[in-house]
Amino acid sequence: MALTREQLAQRVAQEFRDGYYVNLGIGIPTLAANYIPENISVMLQSENGLLGMGPFPLEQNVDADLINAGKQTVTMAEGASLFSSAESFAMIRGGHVDLTVLGAFEVDVNGNIASYMIPGKLIKGMGGAMDLVAGADNIIVTMTHASKQGDSKLLSQCTLPLTGKACIRRVLTDLALLDIEGGRFILRERAPGVSVAEIRALTAGELVIPDRVPEMTF
Repeated sequence: MALTREQLAQRVAQEFRDGYYVNLGIGIPTLAANYIPENISVMLQSENGLLGMGPFPLEQNVDADLINAGKQTVTMAEGASLFSSAESFAMIRGGHVDLTVLGAFEVDVNGNIASYMIPGKLIKGMGGAMDLVAGADNIIVTMTHASKQGDSKLLSQCTLPLTGKACIRRVLTDLALLDIEGGRFILRERAPGVSVAEIRALTAGELVIPDRVPEMTF
């Protein structure tokens, strides 16, 4: 069974490590703020000028002036700081973010990512994604494995305008966790109840299937 948005966020939060500075992109990635493992400490960075972003607020704690890059209201963790977006992008461009989690429309076997434009459709735009993919060495993409029409989003070559080239190493979809190595997708984990055959059928790019592919745990 395909993962829900919340399960995707929960699984990607398992990639956090103690002491990491993490940037969460718009969409599913922002939900990961609610699932940080209790035994670690991470600082969430938002390109609009916040370091130390906390989970989404309860209704009674909403502060309309405190938002993330996607204009959602957020909270501040202990030790958080506020600063200009120029300083925030200096952190990103300087390589000071340990992990970036982004959404995408397409990813291909060469680690290229298309995430900001679909010709003929109104999309929010690039945002900070181009800086994030250029300034971070460790990027995870969260996305659906296929479109609503059943077309694969994991391709041999992206068809949409690129956000960045050869920058993606790991992809978490609603069906699987995959690494990108040597111009191929490597299947690492599968969603509970999802078969390897289903994943193979919906992966257009070359897919390597190890002898053992465990189900994800939460």
